[in-house]
Amino acid sequence: MPAWSSSWQLPDQIADVLPSEARHIEELRRLWLDTARSYGYELVMPPLLEHIESLLTGTGEALDLQTFKLVDQLSGRTLGLRADTTPQVARIDAHLLNRPGVTRLCYCGPVLHTLSDRPHATREPLQLGAEIYGHAGPEADLEAQMLALQGLKASGIEDLSVDMADVRIVSSLLQGTPVAANTLSRIHAALAAKDASELVRLTGSVKDLPAASRDGLQILLQLYGDITVLDEAEKALGTNKNVRKALLNLKWLASNVEASAKVSFDLADLRGYAYYSGPRFAIYGRGRELVRGGRYDEVGAVFGRNRPAAGFSLDLKELVSVLPPRPLKAAVRAPWAENAGLSTAIARLRAAGDTVVCVMPGHEHEVNEFDCDRELVFSGNQWQVVAMAKSM
Repeated sequence: MPAWSSSWQLPDQIADVLPSEARHIEELRRLWLDTARSYGYELVMPPLLEHIESLLTGTGEALDLQTFKLVDQLSGRTLGLRADTTPQVARIDAHLLNRPGVTRLCYCGPVLHTLSDRPHATREPLQLGAEIYGHAGPEADLEAQMLALQGLKASGIEDLSVDMADVRIVSSLLQGTPVAANTLSRIHAALAAKDASELVRLTGSVKDLPAASRDGLQILLQLYGDITVLDEAEKALGTNKNVRKALLNLKWLASNVEASAKVSFDLADLRGYAYYSGPRFAIYGRGRELVRGGRYDEVGAVFGRNRPAAGFSLDLKELVSVLPPRPLKAAVRAPWAENAGLSTAIARLRAAGDTVVCVMPGHEHEVNEFDCDRELVFSGNQWQVVAMAKSM
């Protein structure tokens, strides 16, 4: 096959975004950032690549495997193309801003993944997120969830559901018992898969793990559903003080969110357990998981500032894929001519916010990329905007 025949093809799961979808994504980007600003969040723009040591510090093996790496031709050091923006924002909070008290930051930009996290998904998400630093109370967790819900509703998605869990429940059941990192990872995988036999085998291999902890982990496999799950969990696991505290926190969050979305729980689903330090949540709409977030108090520790943090992120490309296409934008059609009066009229319309499409000579009958429902015509010794007749 000649080289030129495939030179235009993009890598697998990398795609161009064409005009209609690009406009929709940009409108959503502005909507979400404006919504975040209304809550007091400030926009930051971290770089697309950093030294690999900074980009991956404290993030764990999963993000390392997702990160493209290259060599800096200036320094010879290894750079990484970010696979997640959250660690970068934590670095900004810790080192560049270093503010006392609460700091709210938001961002929007592309990230790159060596492999997609599910079949047919893009490897170049447009990640948007919001982070709140400096407050350890559940109010920060609630604000993150409410901001995400408001953004989704403003985007045109109703009938939302929020699924919650708390990584402290499992960590409390294992507290005081050394567990190898590989075994811990497999325990969490067995919990997420609801694999009771694998969980029995794994917990049985952990030396000195109390029987109550083994039983508690097995009970978690059955604890999913509506708010009654928390009452069942409290009856079964409530003798553990830290577990009880986590359950009360989830109840409080649910009581404040249930007016905006349906709330459910899966206490064994701890995706991102190595990342989160407390409550975690996922928001679903149109049959898809659209937002993921939670509390990650340890995210800034590697940058020398270990303080509370909570937030969420989403992929705007994923969000657009579940929304109906936007209608074409209304516009004014204008002739092309070297005419001072015409140029002045066009400039005035554009300054007022109208889109004016000038028709190139010889292309008067081409289909417009905008919905030109009006046209600029010379009538009565002046340039005027008139409605265009609808073609049959």
